[in-house]
Amino acid sequence: MTLHDFPALNASLNGTATVLLTAGFIFIRRKNVATHRAAMLAAFTVSVAFLACYLAYHLQTGARTPFGGTGFIRGVYFAMLISHILLAMAIVPLILITLTLALRGRFDRHRAWARWTFPLWYYVSVTGVLVYLFLYQWWPAAP
Repeated sequence: MTLHDFPALNASLNGTATVLLTAGFIFIRRKNVATHRAAMLAAFTVSVAFLACYLAYHLQTGARTPFGGTGFIRGVYFAMLISHILLAMAIVPLILITLTLALRGRFDRHRAWARWTFPLWYYVSVTGVLVYLFLYQWWPAAP
């Protein structure tokens, strides 16, 4: 694996987190608490791995990838990117608080925090994949 492979790896980790978050949501709706817990802990683990890989890549390369799209799609991309970045920063403490409450068995408070944490975490994981697709697959910058 080279540094060139990291953007795709990061998108895969974000996509995996999205699948696990979806599964966790379905499991808790079905009152399957043990499987919900496993899915959410797996989503957390995958998200931590993503963060480690993302930081390693950017610390090694300092890379800033230009967006190749023009016109309307450029505005769409940057609106998504800005919201993704801001929410990605905000979601870290929300995830840690929500997870800690669950692990301590404070389920009423966990549920209250999760109502905010889940949709934001979901948005960040989905838009993480979309940022990759916009930058590297759909509208890559000309070499």
